[in-house]
Amino acid sequence: MMKRVFDICSAAVGLVVLLPLFAVTAVVIKLDSRGPVFFTQQRMGRNFRPFRIYKFRTMTADAPARGPQITVGGDRRVTRVGRFLRRYKIDELPQLFNVLKGDMSLVGPRPEVGKYVDLYRKDYEYILRVRPGITDISSITYRDEEGLLRDRDDPETFYRTVLLPEKIKLARLYVERSSLMYDLRLIIETVRVVFNRPSSVSAAGTAGDGREGRH
Repeated sequence: MMKRVFDICSAAVGLVVLLPLFAVTAVVIKLDSRGPVFFTQQRMGRNFRPFRIYKFRTMTADAPARGPQITVGGDRRVTRVGRFLRRYKIDELPQLFNVLKGDMSLVGPRPEVGKYVDLYRKDYEYILRVRPGITDISSITYRDEEGLLRDRDDPETFYRTVLLPEKIKLARLYVERSSLMYDLRLIIETVRVVFNRPSSVSAAGTAGDGREGRH
């Protein structure tokens, strides 16, 4: 209950404070390329209930027809404004609306598309006992996920067979350790890594073991 109250209050305040940024972002997206301001996609939520996730659009409107679902570093479908929005995670801010709706939490396992959830159904039966979140351990650990995928011969296969299983391990770890204080710590670490400061959260979710988060 406390977590949900914290989510609602934080999301509401965040949306009010960030309203000018939202307005400016919407204008520059429209000036930069044709297409809608927002991108929506179906993701799998708590208890396997699908929902529409909201993001600022960072790719060309015809991106789905021009390439794979996976986005890699240097992807030409990403717009000039989109690169900036992705760099500072501004594109994720509309998910505050998802938090208010109850689809998501501020902190929780990142929501995946259904086809990936189906591949690891047993794991997600455990993970999706909680609401997915805007940030989590994997968002910090794999800060440069697009860079990791860039040099792979088959980014889709690498994501599905190597990167996603690692992210699932971290999602399970989050569910095991979930608490309001842990959420606050992960929020602080997320802000740090977005602005290129070293993170003290490791892949194991503990501090000081020499492995700095990158995502």
